[in-house]
Amino acid sequence: MTANEAELKKLMLAGLDGDAVSYRGLLDRLSRVLRAYFRTRLTRIGRELTEAEDVMQDALMAIHTRRHTYDRDKMLLPWVFAIARYKLVDHLRRTRAGMANIPLDDVEALALHEEASSIESSHDLHNLLRELPDGMRNAIQSVKLDGLSVAETANRLGMSESAVKVNVHRGLKRLATHIAKGTTREDR
Repeated sequence: MTANEAELKKLMLAGLDGDAVSYRGLLDRLSRVLRAYFRTRLTRIGRELTEAEDVMQDALMAIHTRRHTYDRDKMLLPWVFAIARYKLVDHLRRTRAGMANIPLDDVEALALHEEASSIESSHDLHNLLRELPDGMRNAIQSVKLDGLSVAETANRLGMSESAVKVNVHRGLKRLATHIAKGTTREDR
C-alpha cells in the first residue's frame, strides 16, 4: 500500500467514524487527485480543461453519497477511481462524445456501467440539493442530473446561459462545502 493510499484510507475511515475534520481533509486531497486525473484524460482526447472541474465535482458528490458502500477492508483508491471512471464516462455521454473519443481503458467501464444511483444515494443527493436556493438547485438538476445543455436549461428556466453557468458553478461549490462539513437540514 502506498503512503498516499494509506493516508487517504486513514482519513476515509476516520471520516466514516464521524471525524468531520478528517473527512474534510479527505475531500480536499481527493479533489486535487481527481482534478489531475480528469485533466489528463480530457486533454488526451482534446476536451476543454474546464470540464475537469465539473467532472471532479460530480465524482466528489458520488463519493460522498456512496461512501456507505466503501468496504473498510479494501484499498480506497481503486474504489475512488472506479467512481471517477464512471463519472468520466457519464460526462462524455452527456456531452455527446463519440465512442471513438473515449479512452480504451474506459470502454469496459462504459459497457459495465450500472444504474447511476441507488435509492440511498438519491436520498442523500435530494437532501443536499434541498440546501440550495431554487435557481442553483434547478440549474444543477437540469444540467448535471437531467443532462440538458446549458442552452436548453437557460430556455427551460428562463435564464441567460451565463446565469445558468454561474448557478451551476456556485451551487456545486456550495454543495462541496456542505459535503465537507457533513451537514444537511436533516442533521440539524
